[in-house]
Amino acid sequence: MSKRMRIDKLLAHMGLGTRSEIKRAVKLGKVNVDGQVVKDSGLIVNPDEADVVFDGEPVVYRDVVYFMLNKPQGVISATEDGRERTVIDLLEPQDRLREPFPVGRLDKDTVGLLLLTNDGQLAHELLSPRKHVAKTYEALVLGNVGEEDKHLFSAGLTLDDGYVTMPADLQIKGREQRENETYSTISLTIMEGKFHQVKRMFEAAGKKVVYLKRVSMGPLKLDESLPEGSYRELSGEEVELLRSHRQVAE
Repeated sequence: MSKRMRIDKLLAHMGLGTRSEIKRAVKLGKVNVDGQVVKDSGLIVNPDEADVVFDGEPVVYRDVVYFMLNKPQGVISATEDGRERTVIDLLEPQDRLREPFPVGRLDKDTVGLLLLTNDGQLAHELLSPRKHVAKTYEALVLGNVGEEDKHLFSAGLTLDDGYVTMPADLQIKGREQRENETYSTISLTIMEGKFHQVKRMFEAAGKKVVYLKRVSMGPLKLDESLPEGSYRELSGEEVELLRSHRQVAE
């Protein structure tokens, strides 16, 4: 149950204006709680139980938020940075109010699915090495990726620091020639998330990733209708899928 709070604070947290703007709206009779026009902007309400209407529109209080971002190249997976543009900078001001953060990291030049939330427990469960949450990537690789590579990935690869990866599922989608070079289109599912892992795995196999896109994380799949740089709230079904996955993951 959410804590009780002032009505002006609740409305400000929902991005409906500054506290001073909310106070003016109350004076103008634009705020209604449980069927009654509010006269006091300091009215204490339970956000889980109160029926709140602001300027004729119902207000549904959200204590936690979940956003799916199709991360573009050139932004970093951080909440703030003194020099670089971050994924939080891509959010509308009202969507930053609940202080979401990226769940895990995608490299600056990697695109695709990134979950932003302020649900710390869910983020911990998705990122915990013990949970082995599957993450699937699509990539364009410089080199001829073949059956031998599939066996290498399924057995686990030794990275440049000596770490041996867990078995990974490599699928070859196609090949093409560009300027006398062979490029392979692949799909790769890994069960861990080491630093630059996908790129380092292909380097260990003697090849180079030139384009990388994450398309799923656990049960959450990238909405392909989202242009790069765009985001949306998760549906209730998607949130429940994540919560259910958290409970059954080992």
